[in-house]
Amino acid sequence: MASARADPAAALPAIGVFARAPVPGEAKTRLIPSLGAAGAARLQSALMRRALGTAIDAAPGNVSLWCAPDCSHPDFAACRDEFHVALEPQRGPDLGARMLHAFTVLCRQGGALLIGTDCPALTIDAMQAAAAALRDGDDAVFIPAEDGGYVLIGLARPVAPLFHDMAWGSDRVMAQSRERLVAAGARWRELAASWDVDRPQDLARLQASGIMADALREIG
Repeated sequence: MASARADPAAALPAIGVFARAPVPGEAKTRLIPSLGAAGAARLQSALMRRALGTAIDAAPGNVSLWCAPDCSHPDFAACRDEFHVALEPQRGPDLGARMLHAFTVLCRQGGALLIGTDCPALTIDAMQAAAAALRDGDDAVFIPAEDGGYVLIGLARPVAPLFHDMAWGSDRVMAQSRERLVAAGARWRELAASWDVDRPQDLARLQASGIMADALREIG
């Protein structure tokens, strides 16, 4: 599914996509009142495919899907076959440990980008800009989220303090990350903020945006 917009001369580093299994009752739980448990799980599946498609359009052949709680869910196998990506289990007792492990693996050949599945507005251009920051010598690059977290992190090499004792899920994540980077003497770049889909108002924004319109109609 390589896009004509992808420029081989500006190849991206490895891209890891972090995803949770679309299990009804466990996926997108804050959207269950709006979509029902099965609908929220279907949205998680559609968001995962959207993220994979964007990443592969940007970096064909250099994308992996990092699965939680493991790689056994049938939807992960379907994505492996549909998108021709490697499946990797997320390893670690919390989100920070799992992300650090992923970067330790992904950065073996150079810099890497890590995204989740909650930001359907993430674009190829944004990923290319993040990759350019690493090529230009920045130690880290972020696309902040409007809610105080971030929707993309790129690292030239693993930076362990970014992942220990963080207030994951809060509006302090990006601010804490800046503090850790300053303390580490790192150079970083922040790109334009984006938005994710986690709460009912985010779902309304997604519907109004026209992004994933076909998938949303199927979810019902």
